Amino acid sequence: MEIRIADEKDIDLMMSSRLEMLKEVNSLDADYQYAESFVEESRKYFLEGNQTTVLALDKEKVIGCATICYFTIMPTFSHPTGKRAHLMNVYTSKEYRKQGIGMKMVDMLIEDAWNKGATEISLDATEAGRPLYKKCGFEDSSECMVLVK
Repeated sequence: MEIRIADEKDIDLMMSSRLEMLKEVNSLDADYQYAESFVEESRKYFLEGNQTTVLALDKEKVIGCATICYFTIMPTFSHPTGKRAHLMNVYTSKEYRKQGIGMKMVDMLIEDAWNKGATEISLDATEAGRPLYKKCGFEDSSECMVLVK
């Protein structure tokens, strides 16, 4: 088994793992067809977006993935660089769960974020993912309010 940071040559692996993960997390049918625009924008973000993706592989098969996206806001007293990160799409195939793969992928992305100067990492957790994130040091927060269009 190999866990490593993906690069542009891994675009097909990144896309297939993300689409598989989204089907499971959103309880979509196995034959669900994504809108072409969604697939194109996801591919574009992997190739051009400010992100790091980790892939877990068993030989040629993707068994896990995780992505951290970077963004910058105006600096604040608690975040003087303004650099922040959002962890998302953390996923391990069912038959490989409870083996530390998710933890290793998240740890790699946390280290990447700190090395890139981020002062905060946020995430949206499923109930199933909360124990992993707590083990990695994440805490529940009530700071945020959101307006969605």
